[in-house]
Amino acid sequence: MQTGFAALPTAPTFRLINARAPLCLVDAPALAADRDGLALIDLTIAQGRITSVLAAATGGPEDSLPALDLKGGLIFPRFIEAHTHLDKGHIWPRRRNPDGTFTGALATVTADREANWNAADVKARMTFALKAAYAHGTAAIRTHLDSVGSQVAISWPVFDEVRAEWADRIALQATPLFGIDHAVNPDHIKAVIAAIRRHGSNILGAVTYMGPNLKPGLEVLFRAAMDNGFDLDFHVDETNDPAALSLEVIAETAIAFGFQGRILCGHCCSLALQMPQAEERVIAKVAEARIAIVCLPMCNLYLQDRMAGRTPRWRGVTLLHEMKQAGIPVMVSSDNTRDPFYAYGDLDMLEVYREATRILQLDHGDRDWPAAITTTPAAVMRLGHRATLATSGPADLVLTRARSLTELLSRPQSDRTVLICGKAIDTTLPDYADLDHLMTS
Repeated sequence: MQTGFAALPTAPTFRLINARAPLCLVDAPALAADRDGLALIDLTIAQGRITSVLAAATGGPEDSLPALDLKGGLIFPRFIEAHTHLDKGHIWPRRRNPDGTFTGALATVTADREANWNAADVKARMTFALKAAYAHGTAAIRTHLDSVGSQVAISWPVFDEVRAEWADRIALQATPLFGIDHAVNPDHIKAVIAAIRRHGSNILGAVTYMGPNLKPGLEVLFRAAMDNGFDLDFHVDETNDPAALSLEVIAETAIAFGFQGRILCGHCCSLALQMPQAEERVIAKVAEARIAIVCLPMCNLYLQDRMAGRTPRWRGVTLLHEMKQAGIPVMVSSDNTRDPFYAYGDLDMLEVYREATRILQLDHGDRDWPAAITTTPAAVMRLGHRATLATSGPADLVLTRARSLTELLSRPQSDRTVLICGKAIDTTLPDYADLDHLMTS
């Protein structure tokens, strides 16, 4: 059993001392931060909850408690994943993307879904992915579920079953995934809404793209969301075509309907290819509509601007800095793992944060970017906890040896310790061989 590096005290009440944490994630007064935005703190944990958060070496009666000295090691609340595809994950060995393009991924996944996605297959791959995310320190995940044709009746009950099995380890949410053209089909929408009501998480959504059904499809979805009390989650403009501006249409529709629920839009790649005036116009509408944005840096870097024999000219990501400056909630997430949309990945949010920092240049300027993998997605996903280090909060933590951001982001932190209710969990990752029986087709 792997539990990381820390020999935790066995007493029901103990301390973690000399820990560094991003100040933006610490709910405690009178703390100072270093140039990386990190505060040096001591935590007291009792019966699985945090009972005090103080500046390190403050002194007091708690000094007599058993303690683990982290020697300046960085700690985080457990991570929050706002955008994944658990139903697609780990099909790469049997269905590779033939050319690394978006169209290649779409066709390959469609073929695999039609051939292989029965309940047992979907559940086994979902469970494998969750084992990895759990070992890496993730507390909550939202997954998109392909919801077309007969797959609706397969994947949604499986999700419901898996969610119940993992309820004490990872909080799970699901949102449907289908092209906006399906939204104008009343029978399709009826079936999807029924699946959400019975098995889901009160979230509706679609893939949006420019076309004659964009506006009428969005109107159907917004009405359905308002009638049923659903939030909305969209895949948006995942392309390098500057003519793709469905994000603007979503914002206009939200404003016109006076929508009061939460809206999360993922990808939004083509926004980075607009002229400055168009960028400003769209961002202003997104802010007015109170839309949150999730960037998927690793997947978009893999797919966008790919042409055989040609070096890509851009990184594929959206305008995260500009949106954040406009007051828009922004976050990053894994997206796909080991499937035709992204050949790599392991639902490791520290990896996502490390790569996002490099791809999106999050390392100079604002010091609150750790919120993009914790507090911001927790709020947008309406989670019951805030993913902060706070008195009375759960002692659900990720401990590392890294004493600074450069140390944190230079290594994979594979020796991290993950605590749930103050106890170290087994961080052994699942063996890829566990999926071999599914990879024969």
